[in-house]
Amino acid sequence: MSQEDLMPINVWLAGRNYRLRIKAEEESAVRKAIKIADEKIAEMRARYAGKDEIDFMAMTLLSYAADTAVESFGNPLVQSELNKLSEKIDKVLK
Repeated sequence: MSQEDLMPINVWLAGRNYRLRIKAEEESAVRKAIKIADEKIAEMRARYAGKDEIDFMAMTLLSYAADTAVESFGNPLVQSELNKLSEKIDKVLK
């Protein structure tokens, strides 16, 4: 797919403007994903006051990566290790 086939959109995430180039038919899904991520970042911000914005974005990314890994693998061992990692990160951020 060439760049000419993609449409530019501007989205706000964690208080910053980002310009993306996406397929027109994916715009609704991308905007919904951005909204969900922004809400999760706001939740992290409220939960772990006093941390840097990049920490909130990293925690949000880790949360989604862990959820995806668990769904993809469905392996209890993977889930257990991801839960341990998440707990360690929570302790560091508190």
